[in-house]
Amino acid sequence: MLTEVAEAVRLQEGPPGVRSVLRALRRLAPASTKDLSRATGLPVPIVAALGNELRRRGFVTTQRPSRLTEAGLDLVAQLGMDLSLDATCTTCDGRELVIPDVLDEAVRRLRALMESGPAADMAIDQSHCTAETKVRRVLALLTAGALPGGSLLLIGDDDLVSLAVAVVGEVLGGPIVERVTVVDISPEILDYIQKVSAGLGTRVETVRHDLRLPLPAELHEQHDVAMTDPPYTPEGARLFLSRAVEGLRPGPAHSVFFSFGGKSPDEMLEVQREIMGLGLVTNGFVRNFNEYEGSGILGGVGFFQHLLTTTSTAPSHEGEFSGPLYTGDKRTRQREYTCVACDARLRVGPGARWTAVAALREEGCPHCGKGPFRPGRLVPAETPAPPAEQPPVPSRQEVPPRRVAPSPQTAESPATVRSPAAPAPAPVPAAPVGRTVGWRPPADEERAALAERARPYVTRRADERDLPAIGRFEAEIARVSFGEDAIDDPARWASRLGRAMEKSKEGMIVADGPGEEPVGWCWVSINQNAMTGDRYANFRSLAVSPVDNRSDVAELLLTAGLEFCLANGITEVVGRVHVGNVPMRTVYRKFGFDPTSLSMKLFLPEGDATR
Repeated sequence: MLTEVAEAVRLQEGPPGVRSVLRALRRLAPASTKDLSRATGLPVPIVAALGNELRRRGFVTTQRPSRLTEAGLDLVAQLGMDLSLDATCTTCDGRELVIPDVLDEAVRRLRALMESGPAADMAIDQSHCTAETKVRRVLALLTAGALPGGSLLLIGDDDLVSLAVAVVGEVLGGPIVERVTVVDISPEILDYIQKVSAGLGTRVETVRHDLRLPLPAELHEQHDVAMTDPPYTPEGARLFLSRAVEGLRPGPAHSVFFSFGGKSPDEMLEVQREIMGLGLVTNGFVRNFNEYEGSGILGGVGFFQHLLTTTSTAPSHEGEFSGPLYTGDKRTRQREYTCVACDARLRVGPGARWTAVAALREEGCPHCGKGPFRPGRLVPAETPAPPAEQPPVPSRQEVPPRRVAPSPQTAESPATVRSPAAPAPAPVPAAPVGRTVGWRPPADEERAALAERARPYVTRRADERDLPAIGRFEAEIARVSFGEDAIDDPARWASRLGRAMEKSKEGMIVADGPGEEPVGWCWVSINQNAMTGDRYANFRSLAVSPVDNRSDVAELLLTAGLEFCLANGITEVVGRVHVGNVPMRTVYRKFGFDPTSLSMKLFLPEGDATR
């Protein structure tokens, strides 16, 4: 069973990963997906998918937060994991450090500084740590004996640790470090640090520098201790740690404090190899030490590692670094953007004129000087760019990790003959004057390429045999959109969709492989405006299981849904999404949907509350 569940969600950790989730459920119940992610170190979407598989087998309750059912408790007992002993320190919550009352003021002041400071730049993997984490990092420096006194080098400081050191020092009555040097590429961050630190009594020096280049000569071998929270890629870890080593004084036993996000065992092996390659040795390691505002996929936490230099320590990148660094840098494809004002298609990404969409927005469209720009498909960097006057091509959707439905078990019924999801698309009707067409059907070669990427999955019209899988999809969509208020009983959803199928299966589309249950589900209905008589399509559901090529399967489903609309003469498609469901809102925007209205909700007191 452990192997089946692990294989169903493509879990790299295999059966031991499933065991860890069961063990955490036994110990923490009732537990949210985020709690389980933090306890096991597995990403939130993976924990959610595992929970769905265990729930489908009757081992986990359908109610949220999750608990083990009687069958689940029996299973845990059979596996020899029926011991719920928890030795985690209840005072520090396993972080090994407790913020003393005297530093509560520092936490409050840092929280205020964060609110007025620069926003996180997701393009370079930023996600700001909490005010409490900032203070804990300073306490880690003090506990390790790296402070007070000496000089501290910060390789990147979007977390404003330099200000945390200064604020803690002021709260305690005086500077706790002789000098802090911040090396960062962002002028906004450096300007903010300079402005705030000027009145805090701690000497803070800022150096604007691209860390792809060697540290400036005046920073070489000048510091007693270093700290870095690099991009969460092996390349980012290697480069930032190497620059930290460049700035440390020669000799053993100098400290480097390293923050990073949890990865799979194979990915972490690569990171640890980089650490050993630099001649550094681990002196301490605390899981879930860092809490971040964001980083939802990682449960909002990361580890904190205390490294020491040795007689073998040396930088691994003394020259210029030219490889991929940030998560975005590792992409090998460009994205096409369409200028809303003139329909020009422009490439953004590796090798393009603009490496980031922010640069394109700042410069404006080279054809009309305007904007804004609608994101489109991903294309290989070596593919020739189309002429700007050609009509736009369909968007390519990348499914956000949270938009995950349970991975279906292989069906026992034989493979069935597939029928097309919709009739062949009719010619695209002309858009009414004043409207911008946000999507057009793919050309033949694009359609063939999409079908190849989505293999072995194809789309077809849904029918009654798909109801169990569709019920699970809809339950997961409800949980993503409405959290604890969701109606997440798959059987109820299957019954509801069954009644809808009795009226019409039009616009109900699934994606599946030979002999398998559906791995994707899309539902589009055609409605009529009671006042104007105009017909429009309502985009009701989209869910894709965590298969290897799920983004391509999602694109296949969306394309089938929109072509169903065109085949029925529909020129307007609308969709509703919960305001908190950011991933689905992103999907809508990537396919050219524009926000047009906002629902407001107010709760009033129960009973007669008038006076």
